[in-house]
Amino acid sequence: MLEKLRYITKKVWKWPWVKALVALLLLFLGLNLVFPLNVRPRYSTIVTAADGTILHAFLSDDDKWRLVTELDEITPVLRKTILHKEDNYFYYHPGFNPVSMARAVFRNLTTGRRTSGASTITMQVVRLLEPRKRTYGSKIIELFRAVQLELFYSKDEILQLYLNLIPYGGNVEGIKSASMLYFGKPPQLLSLAEITTLTIIPNRPSSLRLGLNNKLIVQERNRWLNRFAKTGLFTAEAINDALNEPLDAHRRALPKLAPHLSLRLKKSQPDQPIIHTLVKPNRQAQAEQLVANYVGRVRSMNIHNAAVLVIDNQTMAVEAYVGSADFANSYDGGQVDGVRAVRSPGSTLKPLLYALAFDKGMMTPKTVLNDVPTSFSGYEPENYDRQFYGPITVESALANSLNVPAVKTLQQLSTPTFVESLKKAGFETIKKQSKGLGLSVILGGCGVTLEELTRLFAAFANGGQIGNLNFVAPNESDAPAKKSRLISEDAAFLIMNTLTQITRPDLPNNFDNSYHLPRIAWKTGTSYGRRDAWSIGYNKRYTVGVWVGNFSGEGVPELSGANIATPLLFTIFNTIDYNSSSGWFRMPKSLSMRQVCAETGDVPGETCEHKIVDYAIMGVSPYRRCQHQKAVWTNATGTVSYCAHCLPENDGSDDAVRRFFPNLAPELIAFYESRRIPYPKIPPHNPACTRVFAQQGPQIVSPNDGSEYFINPHQPQQLQLSCQADNEVKVVYWYLNDKLYRKAAPTEGVFFSPQPGALKISCADDKGRNTDIRISIRTE
Repeated sequence: MLEKLRYITKKVWKWPWVKALVALLLLFLGLNLVFPLNVRPRYSTIVTAADGTILHAFLSDDDKWRLVTELDEITPVLRKTILHKEDNYFYYHPGFNPVSMARAVFRNLTTGRRTSGASTITMQVVRLLEPRKRTYGSKIIELFRAVQLELFYSKDEILQLYLNLIPYGGNVEGIKSASMLYFGKPPQLLSLAEITTLTIIPNRPSSLRLGLNNKLIVQERNRWLNRFAKTGLFTAEAINDALNEPLDAHRRALPKLAPHLSLRLKKSQPDQPIIHTLVKPNRQAQAEQLVANYVGRVRSMNIHNAAVLVIDNQTMAVEAYVGSADFANSYDGGQVDGVRAVRSPGSTLKPLLYALAFDKGMMTPKTVLNDVPTSFSGYEPENYDRQFYGPITVESALANSLNVPAVKTLQQLSTPTFVESLKKAGFETIKKQSKGLGLSVILGGCGVTLEELTRLFAAFANGGQIGNLNFVAPNESDAPAKKSRLISEDAAFLIMNTLTQITRPDLPNNFDNSYHLPRIAWKTGTSYGRRDAWSIGYNKRYTVGVWVGNFSGEGVPELSGANIATPLLFTIFNTIDYNSSSGWFRMPKSLSMRQVCAETGDVPGETCEHKIVDYAIMGVSPYRRCQHQKAVWTNATGTVSYCAHCLPENDGSDDAVRRFFPNLAPELIAFYESRRIPYPKIPPHNPACTRVFAQQGPQIVSPNDGSEYFINPHQPQQLQLSCQADNEVKVVYWYLNDKLYRKAAPTEGVFFSPQPGALKISCADDKGRNTDIRISIRTE
C-alpha cells in the first residue's frame, strides 16, 4: 500500500500544473507572512442601553459615523437584497469569481474601455479597508487580500465588514450609520423599501443623497424593486407594498442620553466599538428630565446643578446615571460628572457609624446618649440648628442627625475602625486621606462621591453586603459578582427601621403632597458652608442617590439636604417605583425584642418604672443593668445628704431617709445648670462630715489637659475656663500658675488672655477640693 502511494505521488508530481499550484500556494503563504492581513476598521463607539437601543454614539477617531452592525442585525431580507444586487455567488467563491472576472476582461478588451467590473463583496471589503487607485496592479493586490480574508474570516463576518464600511456620502459609512441617521431606526427594523434604498446609495453616493435627492432615489429604488419582482426574489405583495411606500429620509441626530456615563465608559474602553450598559433608556430619560426640570425651578436660589444615580439593589445594575442638569451648559459646568465629583458628605455617613456601633455591642436603638456641649480635645461640634437636646436615644439622634452623639459614638468606636470600614466600602478619596482623618470625618470632614455613597446605602438595602456597581452587561464567561459583608444583617435592619421614620426634621417643609411620600428609608446631609445637599434613599428594589449644589463650590443659604435634595429624591422614587410591589424588609431571625428602661435604654433595674420595647442583636447587644437612679440618704426634710461615714445610727428615729435621685453624668448636670433647666438635685452633703475630702473635686472641661493652643500675638484671643462640680458646690476658684485668677459660680464661663509658654490651671471648690491641668500656649 505504501509503495503504491509513493508511485502515485511521483506520477502526480510530474504534472506541470501540480507543480505550479504548489508553487503558487507556497508563494501565497510566503506573501501572507510578509504582508499579513490587518483588519482593524476605526469604528465609532456606540453605548447601548439594557434593551440594545443606542444611548449615545460618538464619531470615530477619523470623524466618521461608522457604527458597527452586529450579526443579529443583518436580517434575511437585508442579506438577500444585498447579495442579489452585489454578489449572487458570495457563499460559493473563494474571494473572487473567475467567471465574472473572465467576462469583465473580455468586455473590457472588446470595447476598449472599462464597461463592467468583477468585484465580489470580499474584494470590495478589501478596497474599503485599503483604498487604492483602480489599476490592474491594484486588482492583483485585491485578489491576494480577498483570499486572505476568506481564509481567516467566515462569510458572515466578511458580509458584516462590508455592511459596516460601505459609503453613504459625507462622513457616513456603514448601513447601521445610514439607517440610524436617515431613518432613525436600527437595520433590523428597516422595511424592504428602506433596505433597497440603502443598498443602491453606495453605488452613487454623490448623486443619490438622502434628504436632498429623495425623488431621484425613489425612482432608482423602484427600478430595482421591479428587477427583484422579475427574478422572484420577493413576493409580489411585498414588492407592491415597497413600491407604494413613501420615502421619509432626512438627516437626524443620534441619541445623546447618559453623556457622562457614555464618556466615562468610552474612556475606559477606547477600543470597544459597542459598549453594552445596563441602563434602562426610559429610566434614564425620566431621570434626566426630572433633574433638568428641578434645577430649573431652584435656579432662582442660585442653585445650578444636580446629579442622580439609580441602582437596582438585586443586580447592582446602574439603571440611570445623570451627571449634571444639562451637559451642554458649559457656564454652569454641565460637563462635570457630579456622580464622580469629590464632595463633602455632610451627615450621610452617620448610618454606617451607628450600624458599626450596633455590631460592636456598644448600643441599641433605644440607648440614651447625651446631646450636650462637649469639647473633644478642642473640637467642639454643634448641631445643624445650633441647639442641644440633652438625653436622646440613638435612633432619635440618627433620625434628627445630631452631631455631638455621633462624634461621641465615633470616639468610642475609634476613628481608625470607622475609616477602615469606609475603605472596605470603596471610598477611594478616604483611602488617600485616611492618615489625616479625625473625629470630624463623621460630620463631613472627608471627601466622597455620589457613586460611593449610593453604593454604601445599597449595602443597607442588601442586608449589609456591599458589591461593585455594574455599569456594563457582564460576559457569559464572567463569574457572578460577589458581595462582601460590611455590616450584619441585623444592623442593616436597625438602620433601615430608623431611616424609615417620617417624624423627623429632614422631611421637606415644602413637600406639599405629603400623602404621596414614597415608602423608603432615606438620609440627608448638608456640607459645611451649605455647598452640598445630599439625599440618599432606598427601598427593597432601588437605591437612589441625589446631590444638589454648584460645581463651583459656591455655598447657598437655602441649600440643605432636607429641603433641596429630598424633594427630588421623593419625585424620582414616585416616578420609577410608585406603589412598589417588591415588598418590604423583614426582621432577621437573630434580632430579638426586649424591654428596656426608657431613661437609659439599658435592661430595667429595680427602680425603673417606665419601660419600653427595644431591638437587641442576640449575643451582641449590651446587657447592662440600668442605674439611672441612685439611692441617697438624707435627713427627714431632704435638705442634707449623708455619706456612709456620717449616716446617723439606726436608733429608730426618722433622722435618715433613703431617697432616689437621678444618676446624672456631670456633663448633663452642667448642661442643665447652664440653661437653668430644673432637675432633682441631691441635697448638699452633711457639713459636719469630716470625710468630705474623700469625694472628687471639680472637673476641668475646658481647656483640655495636655493640649497645645496657638494664638496670634497681633490679634489677642481668649480661652474659656469651665468645670463640672457637685451639686452642693456654690463657688469655685480659678488659679493660673498657682495664682488666684477669679472666683466664680461652677456653671459660669470664665475667660482669660493666655500668654505664650507652659501654663498650669487649677480649680478649687468651696469644700477645698482641687484639680490641676497643664497646657501649652504657642504663637502662630
